[in-house]
Amino acid sequence: MADIQLQELSKRAGQRTTAIPDDDGFEKQPDLDKDYDPSHDKRDMYRLGKKQQLKRRFRYFSIAGYIIVLGNCWEFSIVTSAFSIPNGGTGGAIWMTIFVIIGVFLTVVSMAEVASMAPTSGGQYHWVSEIAPKAVQKQLSYAVGWFGLIAWQVSLSSCAYIFANQILALITLCNPDFVGHGWQASLLTILSSLIAVLLSVFVMQKLNLAEGLAVVAHVLGFVAFIAVLWVMGPGPQTSAYDVFFTFEDQNDWGSPGLAALVGLIGPIATFIGGDPAVHLAEELQDASYVLPRAMVSASGINYLIGLVALITFMFNIGPINDDLYIYYGQPWIAVIYRITDSKAATIVFIVIIMINFFTLQVNSVMTSSRQLWAFARDNALPYSEWLARVADDGIPRNAVVVTTIFAALLSLIVIGSSTAFNIILSISTAGAYACYIVIVATIIYRRFDGNDFPPTRYSLGKMGLPINVLSLMYLSVAFIFIFFPAAPNPDPIAMNWACLIFGAVLAIAFSWYFIKARKVYDGPVEYVRRDMQEYTT
Repeated sequence: MADIQLQELSKRAGQRTTAIPDDDGFEKQPDLDKDYDPSHDKRDMYRLGKKQQLKRRFRYFSIAGYIIVLGNCWEFSIVTSAFSIPNGGTGGAIWMTIFVIIGVFLTVVSMAEVASMAPTSGGQYHWVSEIAPKAVQKQLSYAVGWFGLIAWQVSLSSCAYIFANQILALITLCNPDFVGHGWQASLLTILSSLIAVLLSVFVMQKLNLAEGLAVVAHVLGFVAFIAVLWVMGPGPQTSAYDVFFTFEDQNDWGSPGLAALVGLIGPIATFIGGDPAVHLAEELQDASYVLPRAMVSASGINYLIGLVALITFMFNIGPINDDLYIYYGQPWIAVIYRITDSKAATIVFIVIIMINFFTLQVNSVMTSSRQLWAFARDNALPYSEWLARVADDGIPRNAVVVTTIFAALLSLIVIGSSTAFNIILSISTAGAYACYIVIVATIIYRRFDGNDFPPTRYSLGKMGLPINVLSLMYLSVAFIFIFFPAAPNPDPIAMNWACLIFGAVLAIAFSWYFIKARKVYDGPVEYVRRDMQEYTT
């Protein structure tokens, strides 16, 4: 009877789930490593009620490299300092970054535990479906799925826009008379997104090599940046007290403390959670064991080098004035040029940053399209059947196409708003943090409701509850300031419209829910097998 019910639900989900045969429904994959034992992946997919459709190309080092490259923390930390410097000064930037790193790392650890329980490309919306209160499982899961959709669909635009800004800054450095316009940034954003999509689709077979090269570029760029600033910069002569405890309110919020909190958007966007790899779980070998460990270790490495880069940068920033922003609003370029007194050296650093942000775009395409594909697989979106198709090479090409179109449309915001960067970053981080808040809150709920968690290979033990509570406290504070404008009393052009856009997308999402999705979206928990024994290693 259970199998008959499961078959019926599976038809509605557009997939086939059967009693587990000898090969567990796994397709033959000749590119897997010879020493790879797929037994846990088979069991996980069987328990989750999903058919293996994607190819498991990743191992620990490739997925950890993927997280590190997609995090790009040291590059982001110096680029997004443009928000923190006027809102809090050097002291505000450093202490708010430390605050964010502690909070978001606790969040990553919290998610790592449930990622091991359910290593699926659906990620957070699946976890919520399994552990939320039964009365609201379906609705919360649907909402979290859309939160994640907003976060990752917008992320490609934000990465491409940062890349476009570096190009315009490079032109400004070479030609001081150049005046950039919004349409130029928009076209560059669209173009770089398209190239990143093409590479993510057609270079998939050599992905491990590509990830390795991207990690090398990321690390060598960091070493070069730190070496130049430590050797040539005025850092050693700069007072540590002045750097760590100089708080400024250049935008007139009325309080340096409030200004520093408003500047949170910089480090929040920089040190995003280590969850991008979650949406590649069905392409990872031994996912329930490898995924949580890769999330925690890669995030820790990223956060550490990001903090080192930021502190080093703040020691060398010098006077905070308009001269910092003459290169298309990029303070880090002004600092490098002043320290090296060499246009050629500064150009080299800009090119390094551009390369790293471009590889970040390629990885962003993968995470965004997989999250979209997984949500469509569960019948949560319009045209779900079309979006959930997977090509013969194991790539959800239709989901990639939609991701590309969305990125191109969103980049048009850049034409009409001088604060588009703030808006785009805010939308993406708001979606991600909304996911984090719901999943951590439901984890805390499950610890008290008397029901056991699904089996996990990465248990937090007795430390789980305090880690979850501290994470939720941080997320609640950070989420509020994501929607703040860069300066008080903004005019319509300078306003942070992220709140309006975020709300509008959710309104559309739940309109679709009441029109059709509530009839066909059952929530992933309905497909989970409950007739298999728990397993541990």
